[in-house]
Amino acid sequence: MDLKAFLDAKVDQYNRPDFIENDPIVIPHAFSKKQDIEIMGFWAAILAWGQRKTIINKCRELIQLMDASPYDFILNHQESDLKPFLSFKHRTFNDLDTLYFIRFFHQHYQQSDSLETAFIPKEHTANLNMEHILNAFRNHFFTIDDDFPRRTMKHVSAPSQKSSCKRLNMFLRWMVRKDDRGVDFGIWNRIKPSDLVCPIDLHVERVARKLGLIERKQLDWQTAIELTDHLKQFDPDDPVKYDFALFGLGIEEGF
Repeated sequence: MDLKAFLDAKVDQYNRPDFIENDPIVIPHAFSKKQDIEIMGFWAAILAWGQRKTIINKCRELIQLMDASPYDFILNHQESDLKPFLSFKHRTFNDLDTLYFIRFFHQHYQQSDSLETAFIPKEHTANLNMEHILNAFRNHFFTIDDDFPRRTMKHVSAPSQKSSCKRLNMFLRWMVRKDDRGVDFGIWNRIKPSDLVCPIDLHVERVARKLGLIERKQLDWQTAIELTDHLKQFDPDDPVKYDFALFGLGIEEGF
């Protein structure tokens, strides 16, 4: 079996709802409203480091703090409603970061009914470039308030920082990819699946290197591009579907 056929079979094996029961993507799957999916999908992706069980529990804690209605809370909360968030913490993500995220969401959703517009650079062209998208998003994220906590910047990565941008690439996969498998949401239309860059965590990196899909020694933005370019040889329209195969091989099969 050639590599494409092997990976296609693994995509089919792992791109299914029962594979994500213990994955952070279960958090946005608890909602049906587009904005709730966006808000909790973004938060689940940003908090996605460490044990998956802990990540999920922390996201559920956030949901409870927002009265199980994230979008309604973001739009309509009062200053006094924010006090319980002062005790929220996940690894290095603390209350200052949490409150700034809420401020960002509040301002954004007053101006737009979708988080997708925050990822579309104002000077965008017909062909969106993911490096441009993520750099522009980070700049936008920290321009809504001149008084943003500088420490929060470490939680929103960008190619300009030489980051592989694993968490944002994962979030975009969730929002953009379209199929009928019940895992990714496919609720955004202005960014195409072919624009996506493969998220790289430790499992994906290890498997991709073993398969010869990554040769670059360090792990940075160019590594993510190298992997995605290899995956585009198998499917130029939807290269990031192979994230399922690489991650599944790593975490389920110890490949």
